[in-house]
Amino acid sequence: MLSIFTVPKPFVGRIGEIQRNAIESWSALSPDVQVILVGDESGTAEIARDAGVDHVGGLVRNKRGTPQLDSAFALVSTVARSRLWCLANADVVLLDDFSDAVKRVAAAFDSFVMIGECRDLALAPHADLRDLRARALANGRLRGWAALDYFVFPQGLFDPLPPFLIGRACFDNWLVWRARDRRHPVVDATRAVVAVHQSHDYSHVPGGLEEAYYGEEARYNERLAGGREHIYSLHDATHRLYRIGPPIRYLLSVGRLRERARVAKAVYDARSPVRRTARTRRRRAPRECSTDRSLP
Repeated sequence: MLSIFTVPKPFVGRIGEIQRNAIESWSALSPDVQVILVGDESGTAEIARDAGVDHVGGLVRNKRGTPQLDSAFALVSTVARSRLWCLANADVVLLDDFSDAVKRVAAAFDSFVMIGECRDLALAPHADLRDLRARALANGRLRGWAALDYFVFPQGLFDPLPPFLIGRACFDNWLVWRARDRRHPVVDATRAVVAVHQSHDYSHVPGGLEEAYYGEEARYNERLAGGREHIYSLHDATHRLYRIGPPIRYLLSVGRLRERARVAKAVYDARSPVRRTARTRRRRAPRECSTDRSLP
């Protein structure tokens, strides 16, 4: 039914534990779900073997060693058993409501992209998934309209794919734009899917958070995306999926009304000293070109 793939970082330390949790959750979804680990980072082949999931190596990287998204897609095409793919960050835990959501969206549309907002929550190694939904709803923090951690879509929907750099800003936002530009439905499944992004720092990224969001490779991705006008988010979903029923048309995405309202408010806040002071006291929201696309 579904081929889930990711490009993991080395399976060492805290990030290794986080990735193991995610892979275990995907493997538990359904016998119809295929899990594919892409790349040659330390421990990847061994973890794939131990977890009973597929592995494909030979990932193309740039001169800095950062993996390329187009290469990952090409490699997945050689082993995927399903027409329906899911690109997921390797720090995201998916529960059984995810499979149900995919089935309902696929029943409504032949070609589509399903995205959704995750809840940020710290998990221990080998986390118990049985009560995770309740814990995430009670204690998890929604990550924001720009944080895109999974994409479900039919194979070939984005082709041809530019050589975006994985783990750097903007490529995920471009995927939403590409789907909209080609008039495919984009379904926001946040209200139907409780997905958990496992809290972590950015010590696994050379240069840390600033490099991932604002560094040279992030700017490279933005150029490949075609600039800011091709940076889309959850606000640009054409449909929403709820706990029951088919996807429902989201009218505020017409003419990007929701996004225009957000930009207008941001401009107003920036010009208001009181609002500007209050905003600096709050935790900084995710950048439009969200990068915890780290996979992770």
